[in-house]
Amino acid sequence: MLKKIKHLTIALPLVVGAVSVQAKPLTLERIFDDPSLSGKSPVQLKFSPDGSRVTYLQGKTDDYNRYDLWEYNLKDNTNRILVDSAKLFSGPENLSDEEKARRERQRIFGKGILEYKWSKDGKALLFPLNGDLYYYSLEAAKSKKLTNTEAFETDARFSPKGNFVSFIREQNLYALELDSGKEIQLSTDGGGVIKNGMAEFVAQEEMSRMTGYWWAGDESKIAFTRVDETPVKEAIRNEIYADEVKLFNQRYPFTGTDNVEIQLGVVSLNNQNVDWVDLGDDKDIYIARAKWLKDSTTLSYQWQNRSQHNLELRFYNSETKTQKVALTENSDTWINLNFDLHFLKDKKHFVWASERDGFKHLYLYRTNGQLVRQITSGEWVVDSLKGIDEKKGIVYFAGRKDTPLESHLYSVPLFKKGDTKRITEKGKYHSVVMAKDSKTFIDNSSSVNKPNSAALRKVNGDFITWLEENKLDSNHPLTPYLSNLATPEYGTIKAEDGQVMHYRLFKPSNVSDGKKHPVIVNVYGGPHAQRVTNSWRSKNLYFQYMAQQGYVIFQLDNRGSYNRGKKFEDAIYKNLGVVEVADQIKGVEFLRTLDYVDPQRIGIYGHSYGGYMALMTMFKAGDYFQAGVSGAPVTDWALYDTHYTERYLGHPKRNAKGYEDSAVFPYADGLKGPLMIYHGMADDNVLFTHATKLFKQLQDNEKQFEMMTYPGSKHSLRGKQVQTHLHQTITNFFNRHFDVK
Repeated sequence: MLKKIKHLTIALPLVVGAVSVQAKPLTLERIFDDPSLSGKSPVQLKFSPDGSRVTYLQGKTDDYNRYDLWEYNLKDNTNRILVDSAKLFSGPENLSDEEKARRERQRIFGKGILEYKWSKDGKALLFPLNGDLYYYSLEAAKSKKLTNTEAFETDARFSPKGNFVSFIREQNLYALELDSGKEIQLSTDGGGVIKNGMAEFVAQEEMSRMTGYWWAGDESKIAFTRVDETPVKEAIRNEIYADEVKLFNQRYPFTGTDNVEIQLGVVSLNNQNVDWVDLGDDKDIYIARAKWLKDSTTLSYQWQNRSQHNLELRFYNSETKTQKVALTENSDTWINLNFDLHFLKDKKHFVWASERDGFKHLYLYRTNGQLVRQITSGEWVVDSLKGIDEKKGIVYFAGRKDTPLESHLYSVPLFKKGDTKRITEKGKYHSVVMAKDSKTFIDNSSSVNKPNSAALRKVNGDFITWLEENKLDSNHPLTPYLSNLATPEYGTIKAEDGQVMHYRLFKPSNVSDGKKHPVIVNVYGGPHAQRVTNSWRSKNLYFQYMAQQGYVIFQLDNRGSYNRGKKFEDAIYKNLGVVEVADQIKGVEFLRTLDYVDPQRIGIYGHSYGGYMALMTMFKAGDYFQAGVSGAPVTDWALYDTHYTERYLGHPKRNAKGYEDSAVFPYADGLKGPLMIYHGMADDNVLFTHATKLFKQLQDNEKQFEMMTYPGSKHSLRGKQVQTHLHQTITNFFNRHFDVK
């Protein structure tokens, strides 16, 4: 193997305005330091109901993990702290296991204010903290504790008119009348295997449905799910910590096994009577979504069959107890769920999103189920519906009409044909939140080497003010490193079936020195994910660091990945780890054409599905990938859950060969190069069993490998110390095996 001498980083002065800043090379310790290099990055940006305020969570200057609620007040054009989390609650927060798991699935991490809800009149806020609920009056600038129990209150929100606060306590649904303080218990049999108003495991983890109850607009009733976990087999899951091992009896729906039994009911606030909706004879189904129509009488719910080939939008009349199927979606592969159902105020129409033509687009329907028109069309995807101005007849949506690498805000006529107009600026990736009146929007934008900035804009895109400019001036923590950051190269290559795949390439600064450089292929490769975008991800700083060490970093979104249309995704159906590996091989074939790439030093690294891909490529394509790092990998799809796994592989009884061929074990004997596997020992998503099962297989095959395990770490392996150590380990692995000094 060729000797590789680490290139020297020449520190050049970086001038920001009139200030000269000495350029610095990145270090792993600095990348994962707690404020990180992203600067200020507001999260959970929302408009107040009257549109007079924009609120968001932002970390404290001295503790970026503790969040306060901030506001930009449009009346006096002032940016200020609105609620200091320490004044609500200070000290360590104790959470129930249920709430810890819920936050993990919501990807909510930190301290202080992590969630908040506005009252409809915009005069009050609701905060869940330390298992209790706090009501904050903006006029009085004071909070009061609504609950003070040993039990934990979760999934709390204001009722539509603001007269009640609803929540879950001990697996039952409650409503609290704010004027009187009276609690109304709306379900009574919760506990043990029965959960009322709560989303079951697969609803949270795989459907992104984090709730199990929905208010009618007139506050007279609430629709809720009743989940019975009895059919789900109980498994003992262990979590290994540094000084103890915790055992959990968890009802986990392994693919091919029974799901929960689910019911959908409507409970009256007046008398707590429950009417149960007839879901049909087939009980092996999913309730994917629910939402009330504007009449407060009709409940819509999305019924999905076990195979996920069929999705029905059903309307249930809570007065007559009758229902009808408004529309049906069918697919030979699977149906992706979304949140883009919007009922118009005219009570006659609704907007629906579908992938029936191969790309996600918006459709206008009458409430009798009659299709009026397709609102958007073309070989590009709508990301999400953002708002509708019914008076002007305009739909606002996020989409990829200009490029799949950037999300933009667009407008299009609602009732008649017309041009789709882009509102946001090209050359950036935009995450948008629109005000309810569709007159202004929050534009959270970034590009690959520019962290997020949040601006308030008029609906035509005109700038109003910065909410957080995050300006790269002399005070920004990223500024000293800017001149050493590589500007990645973007391009496309074709898959075997001719479909176009996008790649991104980070190159060392000395790439033109005539030497051959080692490569790390960073991969995810699985569905509902996209890596190649023109957007800021703080984790990309690790790839910048590796580029400064002399590595080429290559990312390719293979077939099966997201935001390219259903045909691009469907290639993986019933056979995982086949076209994805073939496409990554195509990527290596492209890399071999580059005169600065050493074809004998191409490694691969990925986490989760990317960890699975690192294993499959190392086992099946060892002539292309000389070393690999596999993080928290799925190794056996039989160990994963029903909704995710069966969506792509079908039921194991009907696709046994697909499951066998999609596991890593049949190919483990093909391992040629060095391999490292790391895993969090308290992972409750991709269980640690995935790793231990592979350890045994490799040992039985007399295949040498390296491993690193992290006691107490979940799937995301969060924390400065863990992340720093992990990336030191990955770096040392590739340095050793690619002879980088």
